[in-house]
Amino acid sequence: MRTGYLGPEGTFTQEALLASAHGGGLELVALPTIYDTVMAVHEGSVERALVPIENSLEGSVNATLDALAVETDDVAIVGEVVHPIRHCLIARTPLELSQIETVVSHPQATAQCARFLRARLPAARVLAGDSTADAVRMVAEREDRWAALGNRLAAERYHCQILRSGVEDLPGNETRFVWLARPGAAPGPPGRDEPPLGPWKTAIVFWGLGAEAPGWLVSCLSEFSQREVNLTRIESRPRKQGLGRYMFFADLEGAEDQPSVAEALAALKAHVEELRVLGSFPAFTDD
Repeated sequence: MRTGYLGPEGTFTQEALLASAHGGGLELVALPTIYDTVMAVHEGSVERALVPIENSLEGSVNATLDALAVETDDVAIVGEVVHPIRHCLIARTPLELSQIETVVSHPQATAQCARFLRARLPAARVLAGDSTADAVRMVAEREDRWAALGNRLAAERYHCQILRSGVEDLPGNETRFVWLARPGAAPGPPGRDEPPLGPWKTAIVFWGLGAEAPGWLVSCLSEFSQREVNLTRIESRPRKQGLGRYMFFADLEGAEDQPSVAEALAALKAHVEELRVLGSFPAFTDD
């Protein structure tokens, strides 16, 4: 099965993919951006893909939300995995911290390690890279005193040295990744033969004609509370059609065809201009 992920080789996305996919037989395809990864599923060049959607320190990954809501309506979330994020400070050759002139990484990574950078590398300039793995690759190709924030997989892949490990600001840093496929695909990660057990989630996005009216969002959300459907996440994103126009993303406990969830979604349609189910899928468990 051709399986895409946010590349290049050595990203945390690849690390999560290798930890969560079941069995062999996967042809891994590294893709340059989240947009490209989502659209590869849309275009059929991969059957499954894994992208980050939420980090415990920095919140949602907006590129994933926007791609799913705006760029295509035929890519579904079919599963999720929560993966620990352990950042390392990586260089081409052994360096003392005082020797490092530049640190490069993805903006999410530098934000997650901001305290370490301020306290231990106050004189180093911080540059943005396309991904943590790409940052390590850049450092591997340079002979000056650069370092990257990335993972052990990237350090091994690009033959670099780990100067410090565990440099994230807070312990317990985790990222939630979602498996993507075309609608109707079997739920869960690729390579899984047995049916998924345990709780399910449903992810939605909606926006409405009455969004400017007082109490509109309360009316929308009351459709879930009245039916005792719990929301595990809700947030807004601009619709990119002018100030004050938003779309709302929510995750619900329960499968789309569960009676209480189905009734709540049907009732919500009466309040909104557009309601899309982004996916109904087995929730991540540690089992």
